[in-house]
Amino acid sequence: MTVRADTSAIGVDKPLRADAERNRRRIIDAARELFATRGIDITLDEVAAHAKVGVGTVYRRFACKENLIDGVFEQRLEDVLLIAQESLEIDDAWDGLAMLLERVCEGISADRGLNDVLMGTDEGRKGIARMRERIDPFIERIVLRARESGALRADVEVNDFFAIIAMVAAAAELSYAIEPSNWRRYFTIMLDGLRAETGAVTPLPGRAFTSEEIVETKAAMHGRRR
Repeated sequence: MTVRADTSAIGVDKPLRADAERNRRRIIDAARELFATRGIDITLDEVAAHAKVGVGTVYRRFACKENLIDGVFEQRLEDVLLIAQESLEIDDAWDGLAMLLERVCEGISADRGLNDVLMGTDEGRKGIARMRERIDPFIERIVLRARESGALRADVEVNDFFAIIAMVAAAAELSYAIEPSNWRRYFTIMLDGLRAETGAVTPLPGRAFTSEEIVETKAAMHGRRR
């Protein structure tokens, strides 16, 4: 009598599951690279090509782009939450606020997708929405603590930081092709403007654009908008 192996107990589909997980990892890694350099305005077809997998494989793992954005950036926002928690542990309230702002601006200057997520809506992105709900109370505590300490201008509101971060992101976008780290120059100007102490001036890092670089930057921006 021939005895057949009971494959249900050992799970013969395990290699397939491992292969599927490898594909999922390739898709996530490819999307992270594209989001960082181009922002979240890309297609799943482009992600598939970059990951070197079929388009159908991407759609089996992620039903829509919002699911993929969630998969990529939920962990990034976990990192932002940790930064916010570290900021509150710094004894000096101003130093805590400055560290938070610098680390967030550093992140968005290197990752256009992160900037898009922080500045955009959470529609269709449940994981990101949950993370934002966890982060926002920490941001408020950090800002209010700095204001109550007398270090932050008394007329600065928590919601001002949405526009402030957007301004630094715009400066980073302008600087990227010429000197990627030059966003710190404009970040420093912004930070000094937030201080309650009048006349406090921090030496500026980096340099101003040359006239030729301004012309080149304007031309590049005009080309992207066409």
